[in-house]
Amino acid sequence: MEINTRSVRANVKWVSAVDENNYNTARPAAAADFVLDDDNNIQMPLITERTSGGEISGKGDNGNESSPANTTTTTTSTGLKVLLLLAVQNCSKNLLLRFVMKEHPKFLTSAAILGVESVKLILSLGYIAFVEHKPVWSAITFLQQDKRNTLLMAVPATLYSIQMTLEYIALGNIDAAVFSVLVQTKLLATAGCAVFILGKRIKKVQLISLVLLTIGVMLCNMKNFDGSAETEEETGKIGNYKKGIVATLGIAACSGFASVYTEKVIKAKRSINSGGSNHDQLPSQQQQEVKDESQKEEKYGLAYTQVQLAVVSLVIMGFYCIVMDRKKILEYGLWYGFNGTAFISIFVSAIGGLIVAAVLKFADSVLKGYATAISVVLTGVLSMLLFGTRLNILYFLGIGNVVCSVFLYSAIDLDRLLC
Repeated sequence: MEINTRSVRANVKWVSAVDENNYNTARPAAAADFVLDDDNNIQMPLITERTSGGEISGKGDNGNESSPANTTTTTTSTGLKVLLLLAVQNCSKNLLLRFVMKEHPKFLTSAAILGVESVKLILSLGYIAFVEHKPVWSAITFLQQDKRNTLLMAVPATLYSIQMTLEYIALGNIDAAVFSVLVQTKLLATAGCAVFILGKRIKKVQLISLVLLTIGVMLCNMKNFDGSAETEEETGKIGNYKKGIVATLGIAACSGFASVYTEKVIKAKRSINSGGSNHDQLPSQQQQEVKDESQKEEKYGLAYTQVQLAVVSLVIMGFYCIVMDRKKILEYGLWYGFNGTAFISIFVSAIGGLIVAAVLKFADSVLKGYATAISVVLTGVLSMLLFGTRLNILYFLGIGNVVCSVFLYSAIDLDRLLC
């Protein structure tokens, strides 16, 4: 979906916001409202629309409108299907990586990341060609026109590559059930970075959700103090548990810092295009730059940004491979040690970006939290059934806390009555 942040008579795109009295309101949508999530995919704001009568109504990317003065979006059956697809993708990615890494294979993780980004690039170009019906070389034009932001993407792209490397390490040492819960501490990391780096203030409900998250993670990890972890280590099904925990916390830290960097640096560069900016007060040269940038945002969609991120990540990981893994690649080859399951896991990881884009097209970024919660539960249950992971009552109590935390952190209209 492309959002025009300029006013067009009485029909203006707006995003949900919270005023000083903690009531839901709306303001004009701006380019600065677009951020990257923990998987390096574009996050969209909750979209509302101000009608000609001055009322605010919720509207998702599907165009279905809700009642006036209501900033919640309407999710269609297609949106629900895509949400379920995202939950299945998150769950299957964790389970596949656990299945691949539990035997500690000898393949290069850098090669796996190159594979993920290559597939993501191919899929994004395919989306541009067959869905948006635009020439593939228009992506090259976009990269040329957006050189500044392409360079700025180097930091989050690097952090994302580190995240993926840590995922292979983590799932080689802890089971998928614990990983899926522990990785949700990215909410805590993001909130902490936002407070200390951006100077933001968190709402009371978000603080409660972070406390619930911490308690839930502690409960889920207490399952390993009943003797089950030792049994799994004896059978060779689990590696260094502490190493896996540290790697997962590293994923959360990278995710939090990448989100804050995106908001502080990349959003700051694009904030001049905000609908709330007074462009008439800018010098004529800057006014022309604003006009050109606005026209560029209207022309290019999310798939182009996915191409941008994939290209930057490929350059960074390619350089890493040349410097660090050159000898192994020359001796054994780039894809040494890979099997069919490993290649499937690469495809599943890569397709996640397009699924997130579909979620944001047919639903909204708030409902993405529901998919996360479903994937946490599915991963725990399927890990128990497929890998024989021993789960006790403390784990399921922890899952309940984590799911509630995910809902609360991104929830809106908590003061509305259920019936």
